[in-house]
Amino acid sequence: MLEQYLPFMGLIIFGNIENLILSSQGVVQGVNPKVLGGLSILVVIIWLVLGTILTDAAMQYSNAINFIGGLAIFILGIQAVYEAVKNIRSKGSA
Repeated sequence: MLEQYLPFMGLIIFGNIENLILSSQGVVQGVNPKVLGGLSILVVIIWLVLGTILTDAAMQYSNAINFIGGLAIFILGIQAVYEAVKNIRSKGSA
């Protein structure tokens, strides 16, 4: 059963790391951690259900999905780092 998910293993691992980065970014911005945690868990469950149901249909597009997902994770990571650096610099000059 796990073999069918192997082409998407990179997205699973790095997507979860990105989810943690975005969640911590939300906490830094003052979002209620309980609401943010609940929404984060809800999104993970939705992706789990969609991934479980649609894996067979997505196998023929796995290379494109991995590329687009990896690019999205990379862009969101750069955005998170940029915002964190901007936030640190603004607090440092205050």
